[in-house]
Amino acid sequence: MLKILFVTFIIVVNTIAVSFAGSELHMQEGKWEITTKVEMPGMPTNMPPNKHIQCLTKNDLVPNNSQQGQECKITQTKIAGNTVTWTIQCKSQGEEMKGNGKITYSGNSLEGTIKMIMSQANMEMISHISGHRIGNCK
Repeated sequence: MLKILFVTFIIVVNTIAVSFAGSELHMQEGKWEITTKVEMPGMPTNMPPNKHIQCLTKNDLVPNNSQQGQECKITQTKIAGNTVTWTIQCKSQGEEMKGNGKITYSGNSLEGTIKMIMSQANMEMISHISGHRIGNCK
């Protein structure tokens, strides 16, 4: 009887270990080049793409491209598989913005969107994000 309990215990532990091993975020830490393309529905033209370099780690998964004079705070982050979602609040020149973002990592690349609402102007901005790892952080 004890032998059967021990074998059952080993099977359960191995099953749990395999299920957690498969759920780890597939993202390689390092220096990333991130391209952001902003579109504003209703505007005749979109802004040109913006590129920036950022060190991304498993503790800092959200790309940050805040402009000078803009104060942004991520209020909630969730990870499900290779997808990271978050909510964000920003203040810039008296204007408040709220939104949410979603990116999916694929090892050395990422794709996603950030949707922001400018409360006073009642306008929506959609940022399409793509990026790839270019090296190690220093």
